[in-house]
Amino acid sequence: MTTEPQRFEILLVPEHIENLGRAKATDKALRSAVVEATGGMGASGYPRYRGEGLEADIDPRTRTVEALLVDGAELDYGLKAVIAPEPDPHGGR
Repeated sequence: MTTEPQRFEILLVPEHIENLGRAKATDKALRSAVVEATGGMGASGYPRYRGEGLEADIDPRTRTVEALLVDGAELDYGLKAVIAPEPDPHGGR
């Protein structure tokens, strides 16, 4: 049985935004999508996830998007893909 997460939420945010805290990342996202594990590996060598028009290779250990297609094309200049922060178990942002 795999211990890798089976789903992530990917946020597409403007590249110039820095210090993406939990609230800022979610509030500044131009698009978000939940992707689920396909069971395969991407060309980058990381597990492949797919959903809602996004196809991504994600390093589950570091929660980093290593490769991404948006509606079958490369990510537009000026945007970056980040994994949504995990919910705060204490209810804070």
